[in-house]
Amino acid sequence: MGQHYLSGNPPVALILRRSARARRISLRVSGVDGRVTLTLPQDVAEREGLKFAEEKADWLRLQLGKRPEDVMAAPGAEIPVEGEVLQIASAPGRSVRIEGDTLLVPGTPDTAPARLRAWLRARARDRLAAASDHYAAALGRPYARLTLRDTRSRWGSCSAAGGLMYSWRLILAPPDVLDYVAAHEVAHLAEMNHSPAFWSTVANLKPGYEAPRRWLREKGADLHRFRFDD
Repeated sequence: MGQHYLSGNPPVALILRRSARARRISLRVSGVDGRVTLTLPQDVAEREGLKFAEEKADWLRLQLGKRPEDVMAAPGAEIPVEGEVLQIASAPGRSVRIEGDTLLVPGTPDTAPARLRAWLRARARDRLAAASDHYAAALGRPYARLTLRDTRSRWGSCSAAGGLMYSWRLILAPPDVLDYVAAHEVAHLAEMNHSPAFWSTVANLKPGYEAPRRWLREKGADLHRFRFDD
């Protein structure tokens, strides 16, 4: 894998990768972070792939232009917490807290993103542990452990050993969405597949799961717009 740039205004960064399974050159713009991946079959020369990308430069810029801008989680910005949009503001004190439609963060403005990330992760763990406990009890199948990550390719997973993993960014989504993901992963404790039996288990655990599942498909990528790094 390597990185290249298409000239122009603005330049477009390309991640070049080769795939033994690819049968043709392809370009993909990630809806999560806007990264552009150029995939080449093993027998296609790099220069041929870059020429293909140059021919698609206008299309690439159009797709990138449609993507909402990232939002740094700093004072003055707005972020969703459990589906409710709150404005971040600096405040005295020792802990992050919600007052009305304001998310109050202690400390200096430059430390706000890191403080918020820690607070959101802790809140996500509480909500996801409670939801997982509830659905595991209803299913009659205990899970082994629960971990949180900032995953981009999936919202959750269940290992064969019964370990549940979730994206902590689910705390930004409406509670019904977080609950659906917990029900989905807990259902894998009984059905390690996506068979009709699996979806029947999800439906029993979380009636009406179709609506939050659709929300994730349509709006989930937006949760990755919010940045908590430097």
